[in-house]
Amino acid sequence: MRPIGIDLFAGAGGMSLGFEQAGFDVVAAVEIDPIHCAVHEYNFPNSKVLCRSVVGLTGSEIRLKAGLGSDRQVDVVFGGAPCQGFSMIGQRAFDDPRNSLVRDFLRIVKELGANYFVFENVKGLTLGKHKAFLEELIQAARGAGYDVRLKWQVLDAADHGTPQHRQRLFLLGAKKGLPLPAYPKRTTHPADRIGKKEFGLPIGPNCRDALGDLPDADEFEVLLDTDEVKTSEWGKPSDYGKEMRCLTNGAWHFGQVRAWRPELLTSSIRTSHSEISKRRFSDTMPGKVEPISRFFKLSPTGLSNTLRAGTDAARGAFTSPRPIHYEYSRCVTVREMARLHGYPDWFRFHETKWHGARQIGNSVPPPLARAVAGEVLKAMGREPTAAEGTLELGDVSLVHMSMSEAASHFGVAAPSGKRDRKSGAKKRKQHEIEALRLAAAG
Repeated sequence: MRPIGIDLFAGAGGMSLGFEQAGFDVVAAVEIDPIHCAVHEYNFPNSKVLCRSVVGLTGSEIRLKAGLGSDRQVDVVFGGAPCQGFSMIGQRAFDDPRNSLVRDFLRIVKELGANYFVFENVKGLTLGKHKAFLEELIQAARGAGYDVRLKWQVLDAADHGTPQHRQRLFLLGAKKGLPLPAYPKRTTHPADRIGKKEFGLPIGPNCRDALGDLPDADEFEVLLDTDEVKTSEWGKPSDYGKEMRCLTNGAWHFGQVRAWRPELLTSSIRTSHSEISKRRFSDTMPGKVEPISRFFKLSPTGLSNTLRAGTDAARGAFTSPRPIHYEYSRCVTVREMARLHGYPDWFRFHETKWHGARQIGNSVPPPLARAVAGEVLKAMGREPTAAEGTLELGDVSLVHMSMSEAASHFGVAAPSGKRDRKSGAKKRKQHEIEALRLAAAG
């Protein structure tokens, strides 16, 4: 049997996908946001989703939901709990109530009796006063019965086959007495640092490798009204593009093959920019920042800047700026963001640009998660085995749900303060389509 993992703070499932591709079966995922839960259920129909906070959640409840019973060994628990609360002078940051989610992460790891854990977070946790919290976290893990691989490391997705610089802190823990996983060694050399190439490493994909074979969303008027369109207008893919399109057997790694429709271009609703904005985007040199919008313009031979999630409703629900395409005078689509993040084309996100971009920006790039998961597997002394058979994806309605619909689907209350972007998005699409029709009519 393949080893099993459980994803806490799962989001749309970047870590779930990486661990699955490395050879794990992700049997359960915990996530508080119903929109994220719906997308996770669509992409991972065999994984049981617990749509709730980890606060008050017990290991027994997760076992029951996942059908593990009381004696099935949980091999690894992974996730990235939000960290806050570093302003309380004279007090332990780990005891700050605002950091309770981190304590719950370790509590659930212990209650599940997991052999290993992987904790990921922002690079800033290693800097300044935040570093004291990191040391307290390590001590708490030891108190829970786990050794931690030291020195902790900050890993860049660009060093592991992703066309984006994205740095994340990882802590790798093992139950005392078990071998500790090592941190993964670099597998690719970032394409924007060719002059500093390390001996023996292949050059990783650049932005053109990631996006060059995708049809231009501006050519499909229907993509203002839906996030998918049937097309045959594909360009010649790079090796990276072939992997994203699952054109080779190795593209699935050790993950479960999905039954999907490769002729559909999904997550590709375009943004209707003004002519003034288009001119500014066109005049901006690749690899530079457009001075008015402050959007970064991709370079075809470079890498993407770090893709951000934007802010939640409590902080204004602002959309994080998407980079400008290196060839077209527009921002990249959600599908193009997914390519820059290492998500294959079968993986779908919520239909709206706001939720879709948020799901990508909040997630760990799957290739980076896969590299970490592979080291956990090695520490276990296990060889990865491919999942058997082909898996049908979930009901497609899951990626079209509004917040209230998703909450109802999981039998939970819609989160307070969350904006329901779907209804507003429909109105905006109608206005954009009408504006285009009037422009075409002269």
